[in-house]
Amino acid sequence: MKYWLMKSEPSAYSIDDLERDGSTSWEGVRNFQARNYMREMGVGDKVLFYASSAEPSGVSGLAEVSREARPEKDPNWSMVDIRFVKKFPQVISLETLKSTPGLENMVVTKKGSRLSVQPVTKTEFEIVLKKS
Repeated sequence: MKYWLMKSEPSAYSIDDLERDGSTSWEGVRNFQARNYMREMGVGDKVLFYASSAEPSGVSGLAEVSREARPEKDPNWSMVDIRFVKKFPQVISLETLKSTPGLENMVVTKKGSRLSVQPVTKTEFEIVLKKS
């Protein structure tokens, strides 16, 4: 099992939308590194659902991969399906992530980290869960 962080602007698709829908196809990613990460995802992998460009930006809930990568209409790009697991009572803000011991090397806490799909270690995942 692997662990991931997937970013979405709440105005485009939020944790509330995922809760309502139950599952969704994660498509439209137009970064080769993020696409390659999606191609590594397996059914059951855990996902930190991250609200970007929000007040505050941060982890808003959990999802899991429910269908492995497959080509979009343009076969250069891939999509996966994710399903809702849990909404957190409050967003775990980026500032909180940055100040939490054990998350110093988490990709999302790095300056200039803009990838919409990024790997998370099991330890980082567990630390974030304890914050929820």
